[in-house]
Amino acid sequence: MESPWQRLRRWLAPTGAAPAEPPRGDVSGRVADSLRSLLDDPSIPPALRGELAADFARIESMLARLERGELHVAVFGRVSAGKSALGNALLGREAFAVGVLHGTTTDAAQAPLDEAAHDGLVLIDTPGINELDGESRERLAFEVAEVSDLVLFVADGDLTRDELDALKTLAATQRPLLLVLNKADRYGDGEREALLEQLRGRTQGLVRAADVLAVAARPAAQRIVEVDARGREHDATRQPPPDVAALRERLLAIAAREGKTLSALNAGLYAGRLTDQISARIAETRRVLAGKLIRQYCIAKGVAVALNPIPVADLLAAAGLDAAMVVQLSRVYGLPLTRAESGRLVAVISAQLAALMGAIWGMQLVASALKGVSAGLSVVVTAAAQGALGWYATVLIGRAAERYLVAGKSWGEQGAKRAVSEVVAALDRDSILREAREEILRRLRRG
Repeated sequence: MESPWQRLRRWLAPTGAAPAEPPRGDVSGRVADSLRSLLDDPSIPPALRGELAADFARIESMLARLERGELHVAVFGRVSAGKSALGNALLGREAFAVGVLHGTTTDAAQAPLDEAAHDGLVLIDTPGINELDGESRERLAFEVAEVSDLVLFVADGDLTRDELDALKTLAATQRPLLLVLNKADRYGDGEREALLEQLRGRTQGLVRAADVLAVAARPAAQRIVEVDARGREHDATRQPPPDVAALRERLLAIAAREGKTLSALNAGLYAGRLTDQISARIAETRRVLAGKLIRQYCIAKGVAVALNPIPVADLLAAAGLDAAMVVQLSRVYGLPLTRAESGRLVAVISAQLAALMGAIWGMQLVASALKGVSAGLSVVVTAAAQGALGWYATVLIGRAAERYLVAGKSWGEQGAKRAVSEVVAALDRDSILREAREEILRRLRRG
Protein backbone atom coordinates (compact mmCIF):
# COMPACT_ATOMS: atom_id res chain seq x y z
CA MET A 1 0.00 0.00 0.00
CA GLU A 2 1.32 3.46 -0.98
CA SER A 3 2.38 5.70 1.90
CA PRO A 4 1.36 9.40 1.92
CA TRP A 5 4.89 10.42 0.96
CA GLN A 6 5.02 7.90 -1.88
CA ARG A 7 1.81 9.36 -3.24
CA LEU A 8 3.34 12.82 -2.99
CA ARG A 9 6.42 11.68 -4.89
CA ARG A 10 4.10 10.54 -7.64
CA TRP A 11 2.18 13.82 -7.56
CA LEU A 12 5.42 15.82 -7.75
CA ALA A 13 6.03 15.10 -11.40
CA PRO A 14 9.34 16.37 -12.88
CA THR A 15 9.37 19.86 -14.38
CA GLY A 16 7.98 19.66 -17.86
CA ALA A 17 5.88 16.59 -17.18
CA ALA A 18 2.14 16.77 -16.80
CA PRO A 19 1.45 16.88 -13.05
CA ALA A 20 -0.81 14.24 -11.62
CA GLU A 21 -4.04 15.29 -9.96
CA PRO A 22 -3.23 16.73 -6.51
CA PRO A 23 -4.92 15.39 -3.40
CA ARG A 24 -8.45 16.62 -2.96
CA GLY A 25 -9.75 18.54 0.01
CA ASP A 26 -8.15 21.04 2.32
CA VAL A 27 -5.41 18.78 3.71
CA SER A 28 -3.64 21.70 5.36
CA GLY A 29 -6.80 22.88 7.11
CA ARG A 30 -7.70 19.40 8.36
CA VAL A 31 -4.20 18.80 9.72
CA ALA A 32 -4.18 22.23 11.39
CA ASP A 33 -7.45 21.35 13.12
CA SER A 34 -5.93 18.05 14.30
CA LEU A 35 -2.87 19.84 15.68
CA ARG A 36 -5.04 22.29 17.59
CA SER A 37 -7.07 19.40 19.02
CA LEU A 38 -3.88 17.69 20.18
CA LEU A 39 -2.56 20.89 21.77
CA ASP A 40 -5.86 21.51 23.56
CA ASP A 41 -6.64 17.90 24.52
CA PRO A 42 -7.82 18.06 28.16
CA SER A 43 -7.32 14.30 28.66
CA ILE A 44 -3.52 14.63 28.58
CA PRO A 45 -2.28 14.76 32.20
CA PRO A 46 -0.42 18.00 33.04
CA ALA A 47 2.61 16.04 34.27
CA LEU A 48 2.90 14.19 30.95
CA ARG A 49 2.40 17.42 29.02
CA GLY A 50 5.30 18.88 31.00
CA GLU A 51 7.55 15.90 30.24
CA LEU A 52 6.79 16.26 26.52
CA ALA A 53 7.02 20.06 26.50
CA ALA A 54 9.59 20.10 23.69
CA ASP A 55 7.35 17.94 21.50
CA PHE A 56 4.33 20.14 22.14
CA ALA A 57 6.43 23.21 21.35
CA ARG A 58 7.37 21.58 18.05
CA ILE A 59 3.71 20.93 17.30
CA GLU A 60 2.98 24.61 17.99
CA SER A 61 5.79 25.57 15.61
CA MET A 62 4.40 23.26 12.92
CA LEU A 63 0.94 24.74 13.34
CA ALA A 64 2.35 28.26 13.00
CA ARG A 65 4.22 27.40 9.83
CA LEU A 66 1.14 25.69 8.40
CA GLU A 67 -0.78 28.90 8.99
CA ARG A 68 2.05 30.85 7.30
CA GLY A 69 2.11 28.36 4.42
CA GLU A 70 5.81 27.54 4.79
CA LEU A 71 7.71 24.60 3.33
CA HIS A 72 10.81 23.61 5.33
CA VAL A 73 13.72 22.05 3.45
CA ALA A 74 16.61 20.39 5.32
CA VAL A 75 20.04 20.43 3.66
CA PHE A 76 22.12 17.34 4.48
CA GLY A 77 25.53 16.02 3.54
CA ARG A 78 28.96 15.23 4.85
CA VAL A 79 31.51 17.82 5.93
CA SER A 80 32.90 19.94 3.07
CA ALA A 81 30.28 18.80 0.56
CA GLY A 82 29.15 22.43 0.36
CA LYS A 83 25.81 22.38 2.20
CA SER A 84 26.06 25.87 3.64
CA ALA A 85 27.43 27.28 0.40
CA LEU A 86 24.51 25.73 -1.47
CA GLY A 87 22.04 27.30 0.96
CA ASN A 88 23.66 30.69 0.48
CA ALA A 89 23.64 30.28 -3.30
CA LEU A 90 19.93 29.44 -3.27
CA LEU A 91 19.21 32.38 -0.98
CA GLY A 92 21.38 34.81 -2.90
CA ARG A 93 23.01 36.02 0.31
CA GLU A 94 25.38 34.87 3.03
CA ALA A 95 22.81 33.42 5.44
CA PHE A 96 24.84 30.39 6.58
CA ALA A 97 28.40 30.21 7.88
CA VAL A 98 30.86 28.74 5.38
CA GLY A 99 34.36 27.62 6.38
CA VAL A 100 37.17 25.34 5.29
CA LEU A 101 37.45 23.56 8.64
CA HIS A 102 35.36 20.57 9.63
CA GLY A 103 32.40 21.32 11.84
CA THR A 104 31.55 24.84 10.68
CA THR A 105 27.84 24.10 11.06
CA THR A 106 27.30 22.98 14.64
CA ASP A 107 23.63 23.84 15.00
CA ALA A 108 20.58 24.12 12.78
CA ALA A 109 19.90 27.50 11.22
CA GLN A 110 17.15 28.61 8.89
CA ALA A 111 16.30 31.53 6.64
CA PRO A 112 13.47 32.22 4.21
CA LEU A 113 14.37 31.75 0.55
CA ASP A 114 14.25 35.29 -0.84
CA GLU A 115 13.26 34.29 -4.35
CA ALA A 116 10.30 32.29 -3.00
CA ALA A 117 9.08 34.47 -0.17
CA HIS A 118 5.52 34.29 -1.48
CA ASP A 119 5.73 30.48 -1.39
CA GLY A 120 7.19 30.38 2.12
CA LEU A 121 10.17 28.18 1.29
CA VAL A 122 12.57 27.84 4.26
CA LEU A 123 16.02 26.26 4.13
CA ILE A 124 17.52 24.52 7.17
CA ASP A 125 21.26 23.98 7.21
CA THR A 126 22.46 21.02 9.28
CA PRO A 127 25.72 19.68 10.71
CA GLY A 128 27.82 17.41 8.53
CA ILE A 129 26.94 13.75 8.96
CA ASN A 130 30.56 12.72 9.48
CA GLU A 131 31.87 15.56 11.65
CA LEU A 132 34.06 15.03 14.67
CA ASP A 133 31.79 14.49 17.66
CA GLY A 134 29.49 13.38 14.92
CA GLU A 135 27.16 11.22 17.02
CA SER A 136 25.42 14.13 18.71
CA ARG A 137 25.51 16.34 15.63
CA GLU A 138 24.25 13.57 13.38
CA ARG A 139 21.41 12.95 15.81
CA LEU A 140 20.57 16.66 15.61
CA ALA A 141 20.61 16.47 11.82
CA PHE A 142 18.14 13.59 11.76
CA GLU A 143 15.91 15.36 14.27
CA VAL A 144 15.80 18.31 11.88
CA ALA A 145 14.90 15.97 9.04
CA GLU A 146 12.04 14.59 11.09
CA VAL A 147 10.34 17.97 11.19
CA SER A 148 11.30 19.04 7.67
CA ASP A 149 9.08 18.57 4.67
CA LEU A 150 11.72 17.83 2.06
CA VAL A 151 15.42 16.92 2.13
CA LEU A 152 18.28 18.07 -0.07
CA PHE A 153 21.17 15.60 0.20
CA VAL A 154 24.39 17.23 -0.99
CA ALA A 155 27.36 15.21 -2.29
CA ASP A 156 30.42 16.31 -4.22
CA GLY A 157 31.20 13.03 -5.97
CA ASP A 158 30.27 9.39 -5.89
CA LEU A 159 28.58 8.41 -2.63
CA THR A 160 30.66 6.98 0.20
CA ARG A 161 29.33 4.12 2.33
CA ASP A 162 28.44 6.58 5.12
CA GLU A 163 26.60 8.84 2.70
CA LEU A 164 24.64 5.97 1.19
CA ASP A 165 23.72 4.67 4.67
CA ALA A 166 22.56 8.14 5.71
CA LEU A 167 20.55 8.48 2.51
CA LYS A 168 18.83 5.17 3.20
CA THR A 169 18.01 6.29 6.73
CA LEU A 170 16.52 9.52 5.43
CA ALA A 171 14.57 7.67 2.74
CA ALA A 172 13.08 5.48 5.48
CA THR A 173 11.50 8.62 6.99
CA GLN A 174 9.47 8.82 3.75
CA ARG A 175 10.45 12.43 3.13
CA PRO A 176 10.79 13.45 -0.53
CA LEU A 177 14.51 13.47 -1.33
CA LEU A 178 16.56 15.44 -3.84
CA LEU A 179 20.18 14.34 -4.39
CA VAL A 180 22.39 17.27 -5.35
CA LEU A 181 25.82 16.78 -6.94
CA ASN A 182 27.68 19.90 -5.84
CA LYS A 183 30.99 21.23 -7.24
CA ALA A 184 29.90 20.03 -10.67
CA ASP A 185 32.25 22.59 -12.25
CA ARG A 186 35.15 20.26 -11.43
CA TYR A 187 33.95 17.82 -14.10
CA GLY A 188 33.78 18.02 -17.85
CA ASP A 189 30.38 17.69 -19.50
CA GLY A 190 30.71 13.99 -20.29
CA GLU A 191 32.25 13.15 -16.94
CA ARG A 192 29.51 15.05 -15.10
CA GLU A 193 26.70 13.26 -16.97
CA ALA A 194 28.35 9.87 -16.35
CA LEU A 195 28.60 10.64 -12.63
CA LEU A 196 24.95 11.73 -12.48
CA GLU A 197 23.90 8.46 -14.12
CA GLN A 198 26.04 6.53 -11.64
CA LEU A 199 24.37 8.36 -8.74
CA ARG A 200 20.92 7.64 -10.17
CA GLY A 201 21.79 3.97 -10.40
CA ARG A 202 23.13 3.75 -6.86
CA THR A 203 20.11 5.52 -5.38
CA GLN A 204 17.45 3.76 -7.42
CA GLY A 205 14.41 3.22 -5.23
CA LEU A 206 15.57 5.97 -2.84
CA VAL A 207 15.58 9.06 -5.04
CA ARG A 208 13.68 9.73 -8.27
CA ALA A 209 15.97 9.95 -11.27
CA ALA A 210 14.59 13.42 -12.07
CA ASP A 211 15.55 14.54 -8.56
CA VAL A 212 19.28 13.89 -9.00
CA LEU A 213 20.63 17.28 -10.04
CA ALA A 214 24.04 18.91 -10.59
CA VAL A 215 24.97 22.33 -9.17
CA ALA A 216 28.00 24.47 -8.49
CA ALA A 217 27.23 26.42 -5.34
CA ARG A 218 30.64 28.03 -5.14
CA PRO A 219 32.51 27.45 -8.41
CA ALA A 220 36.28 27.43 -8.29
CA ALA A 221 37.91 30.76 -9.07
CA GLN A 222 39.15 31.02 -12.67
CA ARG A 223 42.57 32.29 -13.61
CA ILE A 224 42.42 34.96 -16.27
CA VAL A 225 44.87 37.30 -17.94
CA GLU A 226 44.03 41.01 -17.89
CA VAL A 227 45.62 43.63 -20.11
CA ASP A 228 46.10 47.10 -18.63
CA ALA A 229 45.98 50.45 -20.40
CA ARG A 230 49.63 50.13 -21.38
CA GLY A 231 49.06 46.76 -22.95
CA ARG A 232 50.77 44.82 -20.19
CA GLU A 233 49.37 41.46 -19.14
CA HIS A 234 48.58 40.62 -15.51
CA ASP A 235 47.40 37.39 -13.91
CA ALA A 236 44.07 37.71 -12.09
CA THR A 237 41.29 35.53 -10.78
CA ARG A 238 37.58 35.75 -11.41
CA GLN A 239 34.85 34.21 -9.21
CA PRO A 240 32.10 32.75 -11.40
CA PRO A 241 28.52 33.10 -10.13
CA PRO A 242 26.82 30.08 -8.53
CA ASP A 243 25.14 27.65 -10.89
CA VAL A 244 22.01 26.55 -8.98
CA ALA A 245 19.26 27.62 -11.37
CA ALA A 246 17.97 24.09 -12.10
CA LEU A 247 17.73 23.24 -8.39
CA ARG A 248 16.09 26.55 -7.52
CA GLU A 249 13.53 26.01 -10.27
CA ARG A 250 12.78 22.51 -8.96
CA LEU A 251 12.33 23.73 -5.39
CA LEU A 252 10.11 26.63 -6.43
CA ALA A 253 7.98 24.31 -8.53
CA ILE A 254 7.54 21.91 -5.59
CA ALA A 255 6.78 24.76 -3.17
CA ALA A 256 4.26 26.36 -5.52
CA ARG A 257 2.47 23.15 -6.42
CA GLU A 258 2.58 20.99 -3.30
CA GLY A 259 4.28 22.97 -0.54
CA LYS A 260 1.27 23.23 1.75
CA THR A 261 0.38 19.59 1.28
CA LEU A 262 3.93 18.43 2.03
CA SER A 263 4.07 20.57 5.15
CA ALA A 264 0.63 19.41 6.28
CA LEU A 265 1.38 15.71 5.80
CA ASN A 266 4.69 15.98 7.61
CA ALA A 267 3.03 17.78 10.52
CA GLY A 268 0.33 15.13 10.55
CA LEU A 269 2.87 12.31 10.63
CA TYR A 270 4.78 13.94 13.49
CA ALA A 271 1.58 14.61 15.41
CA GLY A 272 0.57 10.99 14.88
CA ARG A 273 3.85 9.78 16.37
CA LEU A 274 3.45 12.14 19.32
CA THR A 275 -0.12 10.95 19.83
CA ASP A 276 1.11 7.34 19.86
CA GLN A 277 3.80 8.29 22.37
CA ILE A 278 1.28 10.08 24.58
CA SER A 279 -1.08 7.11 24.40
CA ALA A 280 1.72 4.74 25.36
CA ARG A 281 2.78 6.92 28.28
CA ILE A 282 -0.81 7.30 29.52
CA ALA A 283 -1.30 3.54 29.17
CA GLU A 284 1.88 2.89 31.16
CA THR A 285 0.82 5.39 33.85
CA ARG A 286 -2.56 3.72 34.10
CA ARG A 287 -0.94 0.30 34.26
CA VAL A 288 1.26 1.39 37.16
CA LEU A 289 -1.68 2.98 38.99
CA ALA A 290 -3.79 -0.11 38.37
CA GLY A 291 -1.03 -2.33 39.73
CA LYS A 292 -0.81 -0.28 42.92
CA LEU A 293 -4.58 -0.30 43.28
CA ILE A 294 -4.83 -4.07 42.82
CA ARG A 295 -2.10 -4.61 45.40
CA GLN A 296 -3.91 -2.41 47.92
CA TYR A 297 -7.07 -4.47 47.51
CA CYS A 298 -5.04 -7.70 47.64
CA ILE A 299 -3.68 -6.69 51.05
CA ALA A 300 -7.10 -5.57 52.26
CA LYS A 301 -8.79 -8.76 51.08
CA GLY A 302 -6.03 -11.10 52.21
CA VAL A 303 -5.96 -9.68 55.73
CA ALA A 304 -9.77 -9.46 55.94
CA VAL A 305 -10.15 -13.10 54.92
CA ALA A 306 -7.44 -14.18 57.35
CA LEU A 307 -8.94 -12.28 60.28
CA ASN A 308 -12.57 -13.28 59.78
CA PRO A 309 -13.27 -16.20 62.19
CA ILE A 310 -16.61 -17.17 60.65
CA PRO A 311 -16.22 -20.04 58.18
CA VAL A 312 -17.06 -19.22 54.54
CA ALA A 313 -18.50 -15.83 55.51
CA ASP A 314 -15.11 -14.24 54.78
CA LEU A 315 -15.40 -15.27 51.14
CA LEU A 316 -18.72 -13.49 50.79
CA ALA A 317 -17.33 -10.30 52.30
CA ALA A 318 -14.30 -10.53 49.99
CA ALA A 319 -16.55 -10.45 46.92
CA GLY A 320 -17.62 -6.95 47.96
CA LEU A 321 -13.98 -5.83 48.02
CA ASP A 322 -13.45 -7.19 44.50
CA ALA A 323 -16.45 -5.22 43.22
CA ALA A 324 -15.15 -2.04 44.87
CA MET A 325 -11.72 -2.62 43.32
CA VAL A 326 -13.20 -2.96 39.82
CA VAL A 327 -15.11 0.31 40.29
CA GLN A 328 -11.80 2.04 41.11
CA LEU A 329 -10.03 0.39 38.17
CA SER A 330 -12.72 1.60 35.80
CA ARG A 331 -12.04 5.17 36.93
CA VAL A 332 -8.31 4.75 36.39
CA TYR A 333 -9.00 3.77 32.79
CA GLY A 334 -11.54 6.53 32.21
CA LEU A 335 -14.43 4.09 31.71
CA PRO A 336 -16.35 4.37 35.00
CA LEU A 337 -18.62 1.48 36.01
CA THR A 338 -21.48 1.58 38.47
CA ARG A 339 -21.35 -0.72 41.50
CA ALA A 340 -23.96 -2.95 39.84
CA GLU A 341 -21.95 -3.14 36.59
CA SER A 342 -18.83 -3.88 38.59
CA GLY A 343 -20.60 -6.70 40.47
CA ARG A 344 -21.75 -8.27 37.21
CA LEU A 345 -18.24 -8.06 35.79
CA VAL A 346 -16.77 -9.70 38.91
CA ALA A 347 -19.41 -12.44 38.62
CA VAL A 348 -18.46 -13.13 34.99
CA ILE A 349 -14.75 -13.30 35.85
CA SER A 350 -15.35 -15.43 38.95
CA ALA A 351 -17.46 -17.89 36.96
CA GLN A 352 -14.67 -18.30 34.42
CA LEU A 353 -12.10 -18.69 37.21
CA ALA A 354 -14.26 -21.30 38.95
CA ALA A 355 -14.48 -23.28 35.72
CA LEU A 356 -10.72 -23.05 35.21
CA MET A 357 -9.58 -23.53 38.82
CA GLY A 358 -12.28 -25.44 40.68
CA ALA A 359 -9.72 -27.33 42.74
CA ILE A 360 -8.21 -24.13 44.10
CA TRP A 361 -11.57 -22.70 45.09
CA GLY A 362 -12.45 -26.03 46.75
CA MET A 363 -9.27 -25.76 48.83
CA GLN A 364 -10.24 -22.22 49.70
CA LEU A 365 -13.62 -23.35 51.07
CA VAL A 366 -11.98 -26.13 53.09
CA ALA A 367 -9.42 -23.73 54.54
CA SER A 368 -12.21 -21.31 55.40
CA ALA A 369 -14.06 -24.03 57.32
CA LEU A 370 -10.89 -25.22 59.08
CA LYS A 371 -10.29 -21.75 60.52
CA GLY A 372 -13.31 -22.12 62.78
CA VAL A 373 -12.09 -25.35 64.41
CA SER A 374 -8.32 -24.73 64.55
CA ALA A 375 -6.49 -23.20 67.46
CA GLY A 376 -3.14 -21.64 68.30
CA LEU A 377 -0.45 -21.24 65.63
CA SER A 378 -2.35 -23.49 63.24
CA VAL A 379 -5.08 -20.86 63.10
CA VAL A 380 -2.56 -18.21 62.08
CA VAL A 381 -0.97 -20.45 59.46
CA THR A 382 -4.32 -21.62 58.10
CA ALA A 383 -5.63 -18.06 58.09
CA ALA A 384 -2.55 -16.88 56.17
CA ALA A 385 -3.03 -19.65 53.59
CA GLN A 386 -6.69 -18.74 53.21
CA GLY A 387 -5.84 -15.05 52.93
CA ALA A 388 -3.18 -15.83 50.33
CA LEU A 389 -5.77 -17.58 48.18
CA GLY A 390 -8.04 -14.56 48.53
CA TRP A 391 -5.11 -12.33 47.54
CA TYR A 392 -4.44 -14.49 44.48
CA ALA A 393 -8.10 -14.40 43.48
CA THR A 394 -8.07 -10.61 43.68
CA VAL A 395 -4.98 -10.42 41.47
CA LEU A 396 -6.74 -12.57 38.86
CA ILE A 397 -9.97 -10.60 39.04
CA GLY A 398 -8.13 -7.27 38.93
CA ARG A 399 -5.97 -8.22 35.95
CA ALA A 400 -8.91 -9.71 34.06
CA ALA A 401 -10.99 -6.58 34.71
CA GLU A 402 -8.03 -4.45 33.63
CA ARG A 403 -7.81 -6.37 30.36
CA TYR A 404 -11.55 -5.85 29.81
CA LEU A 405 -11.21 -2.09 30.40
CA VAL A 406 -8.09 -1.65 28.26
CA ALA A 407 -10.04 -3.19 25.38
CA GLY A 408 -12.78 -0.59 25.85
CA LYS A 409 -15.14 -2.69 27.97
CA SER A 410 -14.82 -5.68 25.69
CA TRP A 411 -13.61 -9.27 25.97
CA GLY A 412 -12.75 -9.33 22.29
CA GLU A 413 -13.86 -11.75 19.62
CA GLN A 414 -12.87 -14.86 21.59
CA GLY A 415 -14.86 -13.95 24.68
CA ALA A 416 -14.38 -13.89 28.45
CA LYS A 417 -13.29 -17.52 28.78
CA ARG A 418 -10.26 -17.08 26.53
CA ALA A 419 -9.35 -13.70 28.01
CA VAL A 420 -9.50 -14.95 31.63
CA SER A 421 -7.56 -18.13 30.81
CA GLU A 422 -4.79 -16.05 29.24
CA VAL A 423 -4.62 -13.87 32.36
CA VAL A 424 -4.32 -16.99 34.54
CA ALA A 425 -1.60 -18.42 32.30
CA ALA A 426 0.39 -15.18 32.33
CA LEU A 427 0.67 -14.95 36.13
CA ASP A 428 3.07 -16.91 38.34
CA ARG A 429 0.69 -18.39 40.93
CA ASP A 430 3.36 -19.76 43.26
CA SER A 431 5.27 -16.50 43.56
CA ILE A 432 2.03 -14.56 44.15
CA LEU A 433 0.92 -17.00 46.88
CA ARG A 434 4.35 -16.92 48.51
CA GLU A 435 4.43 -13.12 48.59
CA ALA A 436 0.84 -13.05 49.88
CA ARG A 437 1.50 -15.50 52.74
CA GLU A 438 4.61 -13.61 53.84
CA GLU A 439 2.85 -10.25 53.78
CA ILE A 440 -0.27 -11.52 55.58
CA LEU A 441 1.74 -13.35 58.27
CA ARG A 442 3.84 -10.24 58.83
CA ARG A 443 0.70 -8.15 59.31
CA LEU A 444 -1.07 -10.74 61.50
CA ARG A 445 1.91 -11.14 63.84
CA ARG A 446 2.45 -7.39 64.01
CA GLY A 447 -1.24 -6.76 64.70
